[in-house]
Amino acid sequence: MLHINDLHAEIDGKPILKGLTLSVNAGEIHAIMGPNGAGKSTLAYVLGGRLGYEVTGGSVTLNGADLLDMDPHERAAAGMFLGFQYPVEIPGVSNVQFLREALNAQRGARGETPLSGGEFLKLAREKAALLRMDMEMLKRNVNVGFSGGEKKRAEMVQMGILDPSFAVLDETDSGLDIDALRVVGDGINTIMRAPHKAVLLITHYQRLLDYVRPDFVHVLAAGRIVTSGGPELAQRLESEGYEAVA
Repeated sequence: MLHINDLHAEIDGKPILKGLTLSVNAGEIHAIMGPNGAGKSTLAYVLGGRLGYEVTGGSVTLNGADLLDMDPHERAAAGMFLGFQYPVEIPGVSNVQFLREALNAQRGARGETPLSGGEFLKLAREKAALLRMDMEMLKRNVNVGFSGGEKKRAEMVQMGILDPSFAVLDETDSGLDIDALRVVGDGINTIMRAPHKAVLLITHYQRLLDYVRPDFVHVLAAGRIVTSGGPELAQRLESEGYEAVA
């Protein structure tokens, strides 16, 4: 599904990714862990197409298509979803308005008919209930006045509505208390754990992986994958730290 080969990237002329290679197949959940400054968020931003992150070498394909040759909206229409470490606020735009426009834009790009207002609201209620979020929250401006946990829940509702085939989730567990972590973890499993989907889960801690059990865990250090393993690798990192494997 996603194949990264010898990826090099920099920001403001500073090299961050230095030959990263990784393959994620359909039906798999991969966790990326690593120390601060290793390049985890840079990897997420490069895959999402964020401005300012320049790819200087290597290739990335999603379902056989050249991901790096697509604009961000084209990547989204191709099935990619990027969950931000710090979801942004959009004053003056309600979640319902934002999500209906985003979904119908993607459907249009794929040659599908747009959802009517009633069809969309039915879908939104279903996905909001999955994340235990009141529909009144979705009528508010995007993330404005939301707590950290509410922002992450809202982002998972976005993922449920857009229904991507591949999700890159950058520190989704950041700012979550124990109850919210369980809800978000259950949401990721329900929305993304399927034979035709895959997830790249970026996290610092083992705790999210207790709810979203990965098939593979990779350690990213100094811009490269330095070691890989199964779920037991995350447990080892939790007890011994990154110096034990990096």
